[in-house]
Parts: sequence; C-alpha cells; structure tokens
Amino acid sequence: METVAGTVTHEPPPGAGGRQGGPLIVTEDTELLDDLLRLCAAAGATPEVHHGVPERRGSWEAAPLVLVGDDAARRVRGAVRRRGVVLVGRDQDDSGVWRRAVEIGAEHVLMLPDGEQWLVDRIADVAEGVGRPALTVGVIGGRGGAGASTLACALAVTSAREGLRTLLVDADPLGGGLDVLLGGETAEGLRWPAFASSRGRVGGGALEESLPELHALRVLSWDRGDRIAVPPQAVRAVLAAARRRGGTVVVDLPRRIDDGVAEVLTQLDVGVLVVPAELRAVAAAGRVASAVGMVLRDLRVAVRGPYPPGLDDREVARLLGLPLVGEVPAEPGLSRPDDATAPPGAAPRGPLARFCKEFWERALVEAGTA
Repeated sequence: METVAGTVTHEPPPGAGGRQGGPLIVTEDTELLDDLLRLCAAAGATPEVHHGVPERRGSWEAAPLVLVGDDAARRVRGAVRRRGVVLVGRDQDDSGVWRRAVEIGAEHVLMLPDGEQWLVDRIADVAEGVGRPALTVGVIGGRGGAGASTLACALAVTSAREGLRTLLVDADPLGGGLDVLLGGETAEGLRWPAFASSRGRVGGGALEESLPELHALRVLSWDRGDRIAVPPQAVRAVLAAARRRGGTVVVDLPRRIDDGVAEVLTQLDVGVLVVPAELRAVAAAGRVASAVGMVLRDLRVAVRGPYPPGLDDREVARLLGLPLVGEVPAEPGLSRPDDATAPPGAAPRGPLARFCKEFWERALVEAGTA
C-alpha cells in the first residue's frame, strides 16, 4: 500500500482543553481539505490532517472520527477496519463511491455540500465527547395548580443531590419562572430570550456554562421581560444541546401544546402527568393526556391527595389509562412555595425527596443508565 506521509498541525481553539481529540482527516484534495477544516472550525474541533494512513502508531485507530476524502480511498484500503469512518466526496453521480466505501469499511458516504450540517453535528459530537444522552423527564399538570412546577423542581434538586449532572428547563413562559421557585431570580446567567435566535446546533458545554447554577444544578428559566415565546427551531436546538451532556434533564411543561412544546415532547424519554385526586381534575387531565400522548409515548401519572370517597391513586390511573408513578406526598412548608426558604425536595429525608429518589432509581434502571 502506498502511503504518502504528510501532517498539518493546527493550533487548538481557545477553551478546547478537556475535550476529546478531534477528527482525523485523510485527503490530498486541497479544496476538499479547506471545506473540511471550515466544518471542523464550525464544530469547535481541532483536526489532525494526513495525506494517507498516519505513520504514527495508533493514530488511525484512536481518532474518534475519520474523514477520508474520496481521492484517498485507495491509499487507506489496507488500514485496520474500525468504526467511525466517513468517506467524503463531491460527485453525486459517481456510483463507484459506494464500492470504495465498502472497500475501506466506511460507515457513511457523505457528499458535500449537501451533507455539511450532518457532518458539523457529527464532528461536534466527538469534540464534546458525547456519550449517552441525558434521561429527559417532562412534568405537566393535569389542571392548573396541580403542582407540576413543584414536582419538577423537586426532581431536579433530588437528581443533583444524587450526584447526577442536572439541568432544569422551564418550558412555561407564563409560569412565573422556576428560578423564582428556586430562590435564584437574581442569579447571573442567561434566560430563554437569549436563545431565541438559536439555529442549527448549540454547544452543550457552552449552554451549560451560560446558565444560572442553583442548588448544584443548572436552570434555564424565563426572565421578567415581555417575550413569552421562543421559535420552535430554537427550542429544538437548545434542548438537544442540554441532552447531549448526559445526566438528567427535567422540563416543566405548560398544559397548552404549541409548536415549541411539541418540540420538547419529541425529545422526552418520560412524561409525568400530575393530577389532583378530584373528578374534575381527572377529566381535565384526560384532555391533556390525549394531546400529549399524540407525541409522547411514555406518559405516566402521579396523583396528589387528599382523596374523596371512592377515589385513590390507582383509580385515577385506571380512569386515565396511564401507568401509575405513585402518590406525590405533601411536604410541610411547601403549601406556599413562593414564601419557602428552601426549594422543593431540599430536605433529603422529607417525603417529597424520598418520592423523587425512588422515581429516579426506577427510571434510571429502566433507561439502562443505573
């Protein structure tokens, strides 16, 4: 096999420390190389560039992603087979590219410029060291005042206390702000309006670092301004960035389902419908469940007492036709959350914290992350 040695060194961008290594690029096509370097820069990655299989032992095998120009396919044909190889070309009409991809064991064939956004996303994934996405749980009230925001905060506080990377997302612009419920309305950091113009890909690390940190978790809430909506594409980009960092993401959802909320629902792993044990609340929750269930497969019900005669948590779940999470316990001092000195779930031995801990233990096992 002919190997042409040649290495181009690029200085890492500021703040790149701690990330995984960048992709390996193999090509002699200067125009293609310029494009690939541009896409790496857009993804915040530092590539290693060779004209053929690297002579340095382990470089080919260790790179998190290998981008092989179609011009270099012959030169890497004898290289060790590995995952994460992408054959990159330009000629949409060249049917031989598929044969060459099989010969080098490529997982994907990518044609520029059509595949640029896909490639930027893939490069950014390896640059950020993306692993298993966050277990993402949405909490929604079956009726107004059901206590969904309180439960969402308690779930997030409990997750953080258990040592999980945790992000709490306020998807209800009319809810008054979860940062207020956590006692952090004056905390420094960005709120939803700052992300209204987000498109494409948002960096997960940059997002997390920009948000207020309260009670060992990050919070994306609303400010007290006039904006009450964020475009769906911005919601999609921001939530996808939040999930890429792993751990858990908890989303407090409004009961109305607009385009932005629909984007959130598509990225949830589990939904929890909070329903007071009242017949009118059950009826209202049924309508919410029907709307949410059109997008979200895994919707469960958590019931709040007290119970009238003939009604309990199992009966509420049966009436709604949903799996039962359990009964959300009352916690002393949370009857007026706005006046509370500690956030919901802050007392580790309190009934609400115990409920949330049991929820996470089950959910993480079901998701295969425990």
